[in-house]
Amino acid sequence: MIGDLGATDATELAGLVAKGAVTADELLDAALAAVEARNGALNAVVLVQEAVARRSIREGLPAGPFRGVPFLIKDLGVEAKDFPSHNGSRLLADTRYPGDSAIFARIKATGVVTFGRTTSPEGGIGAATEAAVYGGPTRNPWNLDHTPGGSSGGAGAAVAAGIVAFAHGSDGGGSVRIPASSCGLFGFKPTRARLPDGPYAGEGWAGMAIDGFLTRSVRDTAVMLDACEGADPGAPYWAPPLARGHAAAISRPPRRLRVGICDTTLTGGPIDPQVAEAVRATGRLLEGLGHQVVPVLPKADVPGMMRAWTDIVAVGTALGIRSALKGRALTADLVEGVGRGAVAHAETLHPTRYLQAVGQIHAFGRQMAAEFDQIDVLLSATLAEPPASVGRFGHATEDYVAYRTGPQGIFAYSPFCAVFNASGQPAASLPLGWSADGLPIGVHLAAAFGQDELLIALCAEVERAAPWAAKRAPMAG
Repeated sequence: MIGDLGATDATELAGLVAKGAVTADELLDAALAAVEARNGALNAVVLVQEAVARRSIREGLPAGPFRGVPFLIKDLGVEAKDFPSHNGSRLLADTRYPGDSAIFARIKATGVVTFGRTTSPEGGIGAATEAAVYGGPTRNPWNLDHTPGGSSGGAGAAVAAGIVAFAHGSDGGGSVRIPASSCGLFGFKPTRARLPDGPYAGEGWAGMAIDGFLTRSVRDTAVMLDACEGADPGAPYWAPPLARGHAAAISRPPRRLRVGICDTTLTGGPIDPQVAEAVRATGRLLEGLGHQVVPVLPKADVPGMMRAWTDIVAVGTALGIRSALKGRALTADLVEGVGRGAVAHAETLHPTRYLQAVGQIHAFGRQMAAEFDQIDVLLSATLAEPPASVGRFGHATEDYVAYRTGPQGIFAYSPFCAVFNASGQPAASLPLGWSADGLPIGVHLAAAFGQDELLIALCAEVERAAPWAAKRAPMAG
């Protein structure tokens, strides 16, 4: 078991450490051996800092809920003093930080043994992880010809391959839920501002981005969210307070809910038949559990939201790139095509467009809130089709707008996730479907703003009714 960190979840591993059945050093040995054995094919784990991890064990780990369990952080954001970062970009390679971000300080307090980072696409833009700074694409452990998703694709691949039991991610347009769907994992996006952003950032992408975790079990996510939730000092806003906490919420099922089901896109367009059937099967499962399931098609302006999202992210990307260039030319050896295209698109926008787009996002949030006047939870697919082939969403193109909103773009492939980044609502991807050729299919559940506890309680009820832990990628052993 020690040699296979994907055979159980982090909660169980922490229990073994607490009982003295295994040591933190032995678990780290197993994780590093898995990196050695599997990462060459995956290209998911980077910037390994074994000496830092050994030192943290030697100096004494905090007595948190995951004491001694190996852990990886995403190579984008989550600033950490002892963990240099490429941030998915040659322009930002080997960035070092003077101190830890609030989210990483809280992660460390859980007692995890962080030993490296996981790959991310440049700028976190995209549903695949294929950044040039890592020398090649990150691949899906279920089938190496397919992407593990993005932008937390390295995290998803590392967990699904059994390198670690869980890992950090972040989600600004589905970047936790897309890899969860692609890799057969659980991924939960909390309500806007549930987790801290500071002190290196005030907010991500006008509040649409938030940290999260890729896990094999709902309970690992619940406990980690409880350990990390709450605004950091000086935050511009915060989420509604929790009543009991995520871990307490999953201890019993929620009340019987009214669930709206949508087996198309949220604008009524068709999705892959295998994916649509996974949604309908989940609807039948929820009905069998006593929930009321009714068909819905939201009236909110999803296309308008997507245009606003695209412009906000372009401006944010341009700001980050221009700041890092420090007056240097914007060249292909420093920034990939999509990043250069985002800068070019941002520079076509009127100076007032950013605030106009933020206003549209806020209006969209109110439209989505109205949708939940009649339902408690919205059930849909996470992605419109099974995991894409490697290369389909590479960053070579400079047509940033088509990359996002074109007929073959990211939003056509992932038409559900960004909706809830824009609205700020909690949302989750659950590994409840499988394609004919054995690829994971995620099913998406979302709740009203602030209703994180209700949503995660429902996720835990579904997990008990349709357990997924036994399904593992071939590479995981």
